[in-house]
Amino acid sequence: MKYMINLCCLPIATAIVLWLVPASADIQNLPNRETPRPATTKGIPHIQIDVEVVPEIAAALRDRVSTIPGVELRRTIIGRAGSTGFWVKDDTKLARPESIIRGREFAHVHPDGSLHASLPPELAVKAIDAGWAIHHPWAAKRQGLEGFVMIYTPVSDDELDVVFELVKESYGFVTGN
Repeated sequence: MKYMINLCCLPIATAIVLWLVPASADIQNLPNRETPRPATTKGIPHIQIDVEVVPEIAAALRDRVSTIPGVELRRTIIGRAGSTGFWVKDDTKLARPESIIRGREFAHVHPDGSLHASLPPELAVKAIDAGWAIHHPWAAKRQGLEGFVMIYTPVSDDELDVVFELVKESYGFVTGN
C-alpha cells in the first residue's frame, strides 16, 4: 500500500529530502520487467550481448548508489575494464563476507549498464522470475554465492527505480543492514 505524505506539514529539510528521493519500487512485490531479456554469455566474462546503454540512466544509477550510507564507488577489482565497483566502506561490518567475490566490492556496474550483485537467494530467484536478472555462472559453484546475479541494464526511469532497489537489497544482504 502506498501512502501520500503531505510535505507542507514536515520540517523543510525533511520535506526537501522526501521530495528529492525517487519513489522506491516495491521490492517485496517485484514487478515483471517489460523489456525483453537480453542475451548473455554463458561463461566468463559474463556479459550481455547487443544492449544499448542509456548514458543518463547509467549515470543516475551511479549517482544514486553513491548516496547509500556506507557505500563508496571505486574502480572494480573483479569486473571488466571500465566497470565501477560498489564498495562497502571499511568502517562498516560485513555480515556475509562469503557473498562477496573479492575485497569489499559487493556489486559492480559494467559499461553496458548491467550489474553483478549478490542478492538474498530468495530475492535472486524472484528477480530472475520477474525478468530482472540471470544467475551468474559462479552462483552454483561457491557456497555463499547462491544469490549472485547479473541484473540487466535499466533502460527507463521505472527500471532504474527497481534496479536501484535491488542494489540497496544487495548492500543490506552483505552488511546485514
